[in-house]
Amino acid sequence: MTADGTPHVLDGRRRRWMEHNQTRRQVIIDAAIAVLERQAPGEEVQVQAVADEASLSRTVIYRHFEDRADLDRAVQRQICEDLGGHLLPALSRDGRPEEIIHRVIEAYVRWASEHPALYWFAERDLSGWGPNPFAESLELVAVQIEGIMETVVSHLGAELPPNDRAGLDPWVFGMIGAVSGALRRWLNREVREPDAETFVEILSETVWLQIDGMATSRGINLPDLPVVELLQGLGPSDG
Repeated sequence: MTADGTPHVLDGRRRRWMEHNQTRRQVIIDAAIAVLERQAPGEEVQVQAVADEASLSRTVIYRHFEDRADLDRAVQRQICEDLGGHLLPALSRDGRPEEIIHRVIEAYVRWASEHPALYWFAERDLSGWGPNPFAESLELVAVQIEGIMETVVSHLGAELPPNDRAGLDPWVFGMIGAVSGALRRWLNREVREPDAETFVEILSETVWLQIDGMATSRGINLPDLPVVELLQGLGPSDG
């Protein structure tokens, strides 16, 4: 640090410039999402439309993003963060396991049906840009559901064979992937039949029957109790 305090001035300017850039980036991302919301799923988003929505020029947009793929990836991440924020409350352990499954699927279906273009965009595979944000969001949900299942098993004092324990993660993730595939098909139908409420019931029942069936085949009778009560029933070393 110099006697006249110059480094502090430079640091302050640099911080304000970074904050300005971050704010501008967010404005552009929000504008892209607003444009997407007005379009049909699969319709190409024009950069000029995003610039107009943000009241900026195209050149300004490309000062904040390396290229179109960089912008698309940032938009995809934002959509997935918003979806995750919508799903996380549904993953609360306040309720029986069957109720939690239903609540999560209902939140997922409702969000996708209200934002079909965002759902389509989130699922896009932007090759060469690392892990897909959508897959990462689903993985977070899978981890939460897996944790609920492990809580139930621990409460019952059951011991899963090593292969079952090792296979739990890909199995849960596979169930979630199947729900996503069914949801995608339902969203893309010319007429969305059955209605959303019935569709949620079908998906929830299908998932729960798989979980209950796998447990029953291994001699585990799933308790009809809220998960929070199951957690309270575990000893300190088991929680």
